[in-house]
Amino acid sequence: MLGVAQRLVRDSALAEDIVHDAFLKIWTHAASFDASRGSARGWIFSVTRHLALNTLRNTAREVRVEDDGSDDHHEQATLEGWQETGDAFDWRVNPGRMTSCMEQLEPVRRNCIFHAYVDGYSHQEIAQKIGAPLGTVKAWIKRSLTALRECMG
Repeated sequence: MLGVAQRLVRDSALAEDIVHDAFLKIWTHAASFDASRGSARGWIFSVTRHLALNTLRNTAREVRVEDDGSDDHHEQATLEGWQETGDAFDWRVNPGRMTSCMEQLEPVRRNCIFHAYVDGYSHQEIAQKIGAPLGTVKAWIKRSLTALRECMG
């Protein structure tokens, strides 16, 4: 659990806080676990991942409040949140390349990537939000990630 949180937030102290919160949430909501929807391990890691993503979202909001409101700053904060999800590519070394690769994706697929990795939505939530079948959303995300990996080398 700590590894998942650290990979997402890239801050050991914050990751420890997230794991602590995850244990509390798991303990207090244990009755909501449904074995028919997946393994306990998967549920536990999902709780941890969502708490870490919520922390990143909240941090991104705090940064945006201090910004001057220009679109460039919003785009920068969004890309920072995307990078913080643990992708091995450090877009800050060459931000133009990341932007170029993201722009090569179709808008709907780019939005799916942002919803999944910045907003922390599940594939089901994304499908409902954009009105597309779940299988289509999963395929778009998988193909988009493959395209991004190839583009970024």
